[in-house]
Amino acid sequence: MPSPSEPKQRRHHLGSSRSIRTLLERRWLVVVLALSLTGLGAAITGLLFKGGINLLRDWRLELLNELPAWVVLPALGGVGGMVSGWLVTNFAPAAGGAGITHIMGFLRHKSVPMGLRVGLVKLIAGIIAIGSGFPLGPEGPAVQMGGSVAWQMSRWLKAPVAFRRVIVAAGGGAGIAAVFSAPIGGFIYAIEELLHSARPVVLLLVIITTFSADTWADVLGYLGLSPGSGGLDGTVGFQVEREFSPLLKFLPIDFLYLIALGAVIGLLAELYCRYVLTLQRHGNNWFGSRLILRMSLSGLLLGGVYAALPQTFHNPAELHHLIGEGTADVRLALTSFVVLFFSTGLAAASGAPGGLFMPMLTLGGAIGLACGGGVEALTGHVPTTYVFAGMGAFVAGCSRTPISAMFLAFALTKDLLILRPIMVACLMSFLVARLFDHRSIYERQMGMELDAENRMQTRLDRQRRPFTAPPRPASNSGDER
Repeated sequence: MPSPSEPKQRRHHLGSSRSIRTLLERRWLVVVLALSLTGLGAAITGLLFKGGINLLRDWRLELLNELPAWVVLPALGGVGGMVSGWLVTNFAPAAGGAGITHIMGFLRHKSVPMGLRVGLVKLIAGIIAIGSGFPLGPEGPAVQMGGSVAWQMSRWLKAPVAFRRVIVAAGGGAGIAAVFSAPIGGFIYAIEELLHSARPVVLLLVIITTFSADTWADVLGYLGLSPGSGGLDGTVGFQVEREFSPLLKFLPIDFLYLIALGAVIGLLAELYCRYVLTLQRHGNNWFGSRLILRMSLSGLLLGGVYAALPQTFHNPAELHHLIGEGTADVRLALTSFVVLFFSTGLAAASGAPGGLFMPMLTLGGAIGLACGGGVEALTGHVPTTYVFAGMGAFVAGCSRTPISAMFLAFALTKDLLILRPIMVACLMSFLVARLFDHRSIYERQMGMELDAENRMQTRLDRQRRPFTAPPRPASNSGDER
């Protein structure tokens, strides 16, 4: 027997679908233009974000060639954390953190600041934080920036509330599509995690936005905004661009190994979620709304830790590439997992503008590589799909979105053969992680982050409140005489 709320929800979905269809019928050209411009905005901000991070990273590596690491990395981390925290604190407190939680909060009808101001502060503060050494990824800010652009488009369009929610989620998915060159992954993530909806009209709007963002990213890369980032060639046209091209072989025995890998990664992913959330909770208690101090100390500590590590760890992109190519040995893979487990958790808990998907992919790939080496040593069998299956499984265990995780890992190789092993590991990791908590790390982060940002916004509003002179005291009638 349906619960009393089910008919109400059904009426709400019918009403929202009807309002969207009415808008499409009356102003379809404006809607298509808004979706295309949302994809363009997500592509531009995503490419600018990655380009700015790469620029600062290259500058940091040049400094490391001239000065000792124990001077460069702590100094850059502390200064970068201070500047990034100052920007967030003084201009847009909602621009801190991963970014995905803010879009989720907006879609759940919470009071979350949106708009181009938040997206611009997120862009600049995120580039400074990640470029100065915070080991985070660009995808979380890209989701928030894409959602902010979409929100602004819906305001200019004067769209109904139902359409505004859909286009904001589509903008978030477009951010993932632009950063990862994964339009299917962005589309699935918007549906699976952000909207929880599979209505045909919603699917149509989201898929147009995410695929337009990926196309715009290719075009902008071809035009020189982000050279080498697009799959568009002047003579060949659009082409498949792979970050990795491994030689894959998938045998029946690999099913058993992948199920075991998924179970192990599901446990580690839930442990990682709890570690990040515990650090974030303690940080909120210790620092309150003092984000500048919190990020400065975190950047200083992270810089000191990485300065004590070998040179391979000074460039997270190179480490990710070594793991993805499978050229790292088991020792380096395990060391990378331990280092990134604790350092990325600290960076995420500091409130820095940065995402966790890229660190999750590297963490999962490191465990997959280490477990693959263990299987080879014990049985002589060499599993060639463990690295990418591990990447997808770790994302699935943390985000509780196995389908999105599968397509994000698939986007790295664009090889259809990899889909089945990734799916096996992702589903197993997802099921094991759900035994401990059905909520994703972002759902559990959402309340803490929004509360902390509300405190910062209240403090900022109090500081900006204009001075008003106190009223003059009423004079006595006797004095007037």
